[in-house]
Amino acid sequence: MAQASFSKWLKWIIGGIAVCGAAMYFYFLPMFGSGIAKDNPELSYCYLPWLIVIWVSAIPCFLILYFGWKIVTEIGRDNSFSMDNSRFLKYISILAFADSGYFFLANIVLLLLNMNHPAIFLASLLVEFAGVAVSVAAAALSHLVQKAADIQKENELTI
Repeated sequence: MAQASFSKWLKWIIGGIAVCGAAMYFYFLPMFGSGIAKDNPELSYCYLPWLIVIWVSAIPCFLILYFGWKIVTEIGRDNSFSMDNSRFLKYISILAFADSGYFFLANIVLLLLNMNHPAIFLASLLVEFAGVAVSVAAAALSHLVQKAADIQKENELTI
């Protein structure tokens, strides 16, 4: 598969993820949350704080997709191993770790304010673990891409 067509496929995938994420964050979750709040009026005070926490957690996710788009654009230019891609992967790593940390702290705060259930807190640890795993993988890829870019630069200078 040529670099350009591979890049095009990856852009379609990133676009699909962005559309699905926007639908989930801004349509389905508010709809399900309001349904739960209507069915259980004793939980309605938890709806808005949880919705705000989830919407704030969407910001790093969409920034990660933006940096992924920039990486895919560089791949389409046949510039896969570049310092720019290494830097973008580092940003992805930082954003994923920050989002995981934010969601963990928000869960603790909501648990202490009696707006969270311990079972939901424990289940959300899986989401936070996945974010940390993405962060570690992106950091490792950033390091490898940086090393490959250095080797590529050295090879361009040799005769």
